[in-house]
Amino acid sequence: MDPARRPRASRSGFGTTMRPTESMVVSIGPNTSVHAEGQRLQTGDVTGPKSRMSRGPGEAAELAEQRVLSVALVAVCLGYFMVILDTTIVNVALPALREDLGTSVSGLQWVVDGYLLMFASLLLSGGVLADRIGARQVFQLGLGLFVLASVGCGLAPTTVVLVIARLVQGVGAALAVPASLALLRAAYPEAAARARVIGMWGGIAGVAAAAGPILGGVLVTTASWRLVFFVNIPIGLLAMVLTALRVPSPDPRPRGLDPAAQVTGVLALAALTLALIEGGHFGLSPLVIAAAVVSVAAAAGFVAIERWVPAPMLPLGLFGNATFSGGNAVGLLINLGFYGGLFVINLYFQQVLGYSALLAGLALLPQMGMAAVGSLLSGRFTARAGSPRPTMLVGLLVGCAGLFGLTIAGAHTPYPLLIAPLVAAGFGMSFTMPAATTAVMEGAPAERAGLASGAINASRQVGGVIGVALLGDVVSGSATFIPGLRIAVIIAGAAFLAGAVLTFVTVRRPAAADG
Repeated sequence: MDPARRPRASRSGFGTTMRPTESMVVSIGPNTSVHAEGQRLQTGDVTGPKSRMSRGPGEAAELAEQRVLSVALVAVCLGYFMVILDTTIVNVALPALREDLGTSVSGLQWVVDGYLLMFASLLLSGGVLADRIGARQVFQLGLGLFVLASVGCGLAPTTVVLVIARLVQGVGAALAVPASLALLRAAYPEAAARARVIGMWGGIAGVAAAAGPILGGVLVTTASWRLVFFVNIPIGLLAMVLTALRVPSPDPRPRGLDPAAQVTGVLALAALTLALIEGGHFGLSPLVIAAAVVSVAAAAGFVAIERWVPAPMLPLGLFGNATFSGGNAVGLLINLGFYGGLFVINLYFQQVLGYSALLAGLALLPQMGMAAVGSLLSGRFTARAGSPRPTMLVGLLVGCAGLFGLTIAGAHTPYPLLIAPLVAAGFGMSFTMPAATTAVMEGAPAERAGLASGAINASRQVGGVIGVALLGDVVSGSATFIPGLRIAVIIAGAAFLAGAVLTFVTVRRPAAADG
């Protein structure tokens, strides 16, 4: 634009210089408000920084940190921490749970997959609800439901009751997670700051995933497997209090709920899970065949409904954006490989090597600890690269190498030889995940933030459901554990390799992102 024809900067009532076409970016502190593209967020007092045009380097860096670090970020991350903690903390409790409740291997798979099933199935609806009635309200509802379900899990007298409570936990998680990303997108409208925040958000997932096996091992060894669920109560309540006091909320945007698509989506994934889990134990039984047919029919119905309804839950046109499509596919593949691999590796440590729950948790520390490190580095790397593509490629290839490296595991393999593959697998997963999330969020319009966050998290949790069911079946269907384990980790590594190929083909290059 000709400089002479540019509109003159105006000064808002909050002391922030901005052009009429720009969004106002305000530092996020304990009592501040954020404006994103002219929309006011609900919270307390407002203090605005100077225009970026008049900041010095030191002041700009200080203001950038203020924009990133806030009580609101802590509140949102606490809720996300609790949700992700339950994807790993339960794994080390499975042998103790099996002994106490007399659970079969398929029962253990349902304890893990029941949570992931509802989590994955309802994430899209959670994103729609976040956009429709308000991200903060839906986030609070999800946290409250999760806490109540955790009480039910901890008190469960039978496997059936435990699985039902885990299903309810999954519903709460499905409400909370997409709302958390929508809250972060609204609070951090600048792309660079948002990339850093999503990296920190992903870092919290890494910390939670790393803490799960160790914390679970301590609780199971010193007390009872039931405490792995009760530990959620104080975390969830603290997140709810901080959210009520400090988290700004974007204005809701009216959207249809699309119940027919929701029903067919849940049915398709539930039937697929049933076919995978039971098929590994009973082969092609009538039940397994019927479940597979129902899954395919329901999936076809879901696509048909989304093409027909005027306000679809998941507008299929979004997948016309290659970055959006590729990011979602990668999200599915990395969770398939990582969480399926985690399920079988934990069984390997406890059932083959004879480790206690605590020792198994410590043995997983190189993998889960690197998950925290990789997530924290991912956001900074993506922000500097100007695109999530390089970050995803590095993470997927490193993770692939690590999972293939775990094929050396055997009945008498010294543990130190497993450390490097575990580190590579953990780093690869965590370095990739925030970048894939950024790719999906940037590939969708701003007004579809809740839906986009629901889509990427749904893709990831679907991958986790398939991974646990599929790789669990590979191990349990093998005549002996070790050959099944090696096939399982090869499948997991192949999923990461396929993700790298998809990223190279679909996710936009840095030059395109900048443009």
